[in-house]
Amino acid sequence: MEQWNVQERVVAVRAYYRHGDSLVEALREFRRHFNLAPRAHAPSKHAIRTWVQNFEETGSVGKRKSSGRPGSAWTPDNVEAVQASVLRSPHRSVRKVAAAVTVSRRSVQRILHELKFHPYKLQLVQELKPNDHLLRRQFCEAIMNKTDENPDFIENLWMSDEAHFHLNGYVNKQNCRYWAQENPAVLHQRPLHSPKVTVWCAVSARRVIGPYFFEDIARNTVTVTSERYVTMLETFLAARIHSVPNTDIENTWFQQDGATAHTARVSMAAVRHLFGNRVISRNGDIAWPPRSPDLPVCDFHLWGYLKSVVYNTRPTTLAELRRRITEEIAAIQPDTLL
Repeated sequence: MEQWNVQERVVAVRAYYRHGDSLVEALREFRRHFNLAPRAHAPSKHAIRTWVQNFEETGSVGKRKSSGRPGSAWTPDNVEAVQASVLRSPHRSVRKVAAAVTVSRRSVQRILHELKFHPYKLQLVQELKPNDHLLRRQFCEAIMNKTDENPDFIENLWMSDEAHFHLNGYVNKQNCRYWAQENPAVLHQRPLHSPKVTVWCAVSARRVIGPYFFEDIARNTVTVTSERYVTMLETFLAARIHSVPNTDIENTWFQQDGATAHTARVSMAAVRHLFGNRVISRNGDIAWPPRSPDLPVCDFHLWGYLKSVVYNTRPTTLAELRRRITEEIAAIQPDTLL
């Protein structure tokens, strides 16, 4: 609010009452009284209204005295109240905690800092069903057994997947926080709806094969069907995996998730034509657990890394988005995959 002395405030308040509680007339008389030019600085209507309210409530047009709240909110009661509020509702923002315990936002932040609470970001993942935990453990045990049988198993494994890269793919998670003393790994799902490209890649311990964009002849993004998936396997993957240096195709394993396009009969036939009985998939030689996007390298590392660097420049067209994805995949070094 503007700072005006007591004499100036008195002139404005008197004018307000003299002109029948009119803020407009009070402001006009204030300008005439102090001979102010049309564009000269003058009190706002809000300021005059506040002076009038102060006069009616306290008998003075001066600044209202503070409520007398102690200078420091660092009291045992406040610390206990803040801690109880956060433990009860860890998703609640600092502003709402401050309002609930009637302590300033800054004091709440200081108290949480002293209590070693940290605002952890939420992660976006797929929900698991009750039986999924057992299937995931069985899969992990099967992989461990294969590794024990063949120390080069991981070196000969290719893990594959598709991902959508949305044109407005930057996600602001600054407001997604979970206050706790240890990272609770809280998860939250949030769909994105915008123009996108669908990218397929395969990753091994040495390199990345891709990207392959699922699109029509006009470069419009299309749904991944079994027919389109087989076309990708036969025209794209087959040529590139044979060109990878030091690849022993007879001992190479291939992983894909349980998407219908991947596990249809024609798709499985095409996969087995390339990899024989070395397939990790639903209905594969090693069963892939459903709803497990955090297990393949593409999901828990590649896509997150790519999106962090691709969206760093905020592509504005799908063509630019494709170019950025292709460039960043080509720039990946082997030590990034280890």
